[in-house]
Amino acid sequence: MDHGGLAARFEGASFTLVSIRWLTPLFLLASLLITFILSPSIARGWSEDDFANRPLYAYPMPGPRSDIIGSLTTYKIRKGDTLLDVGRWYGLSAKEVSDANNHLDWWAPPVGKEIILPTEHILPEGPRVGIVLNIPEMRLYYFYPPPTPVHRHGKLKAVSFSRRPASVVYTFPVGLGRFDWKTPVGAWTVVAKTKDPTWVVPDDIYQEHLERDGEADHVIPGGDPDNPLGHYRLSLSLPEYALHGTNVPWGVGMNVSHGCVRLYPEDIERLYSKVKIGTPGRFVYQPIKFGWRDENLYVEVHDDLYARYPGLWNYAQHEVQRLGLEDQVDMGKLERAVELRAGIPTYVMPGPEPGGGLATASLATPAPVQVAGSSASATGAGSALTDRDSASPVNSDNSGAALPARVVSHDDGAD
Repeated sequence: MDHGGLAARFEGASFTLVSIRWLTPLFLLASLLITFILSPSIARGWSEDDFANRPLYAYPMPGPRSDIIGSLTTYKIRKGDTLLDVGRWYGLSAKEVSDANNHLDWWAPPVGKEIILPTEHILPEGPRVGIVLNIPEMRLYYFYPPPTPVHRHGKLKAVSFSRRPASVVYTFPVGLGRFDWKTPVGAWTVVAKTKDPTWVVPDDIYQEHLERDGEADHVIPGGDPDNPLGHYRLSLSLPEYALHGTNVPWGVGMNVSHGCVRLYPEDIERLYSKVKIGTPGRFVYQPIKFGWRDENLYVEVHDDLYARYPGLWNYAQHEVQRLGLEDQVDMGKLERAVELRAGIPTYVMPGPEPGGGLATASLATPAPVQVAGSSASATGAGSALTDRDSASPVNSDNSGAALPARVVSHDDGAD
């Protein structure tokens, strides 16, 4: 046996291992630098400035025989996209986009895949007045202009409002309370507006943070990056509840709060500027919504977020009976919609859907450009119009027919 040759080979191997041990960190560092430079999601797109300046859309109010606003939109996934960024740019949550696309991966959707953006909604059942938040849908609807409180001799009458009808609807995704801190059902009014609110931490939350982290603050100043209220808060007559921003935008579309309602920072800023003190609102719980578009019936199904019903299919059948739709609904289609829980309006009448199914609407503003040669698509029939004055929307006939799916609405000033 050639021990000398074997020793030489081991010496060479030892030198190689030592070299690799020193070179590996360099290769990792170089790889990170290349990723940082070339990655479109880090280097060129989806910045907080993009989101802060994305367009605000208003949906024209549907006609008296219609309950559906907007139209579905399609988008082609590009390198570096996540559903959190794509959803936020189009006024959606990552959960909504994922649910609409067979529970697509939030963080690594396939590049080149064309997905549906659920920019079409059945309005919640009930009065279309003020602010309505559907808890299972995790979506807020603001009917604008809202009824305004009537003053008599300089004093506000708490239950008296003008009957001015809403012209458009603004809608925003929200984050809600955890299962053990459920956002409650109920009616309320907006009682106060605060910019850069201080967060006085409730004792039960303080104790929870103390047990989890080993330390906690009793007070977090307004404007502090760690303040979970964000920069704007609308306080409600419902004790201890509010609509506010967040310092963790990915929490929108999730039930992670202690009961309050979180909006994207850009959404709460717009809502704050438009909502007046005294505006009425409701939290409702409607995991299944039926709605008409002219003579065509649709259903929109969401998760039973707080497990209020023993079974969503049983609840769906109950709703069909309650609404007197037994002769209108194809129960097989309804059962399939309940199984999918895609969160998009689905045609449930017997026979084929009029118009052949998916109809999409163009959006006024494309997603931020991320890398040369890549493309996003927002395709379909009709194009959105620009509305320079959100108090005077373009849908003058209020018929809901042949109107744009969404209207770009430039913000009003704060009150």
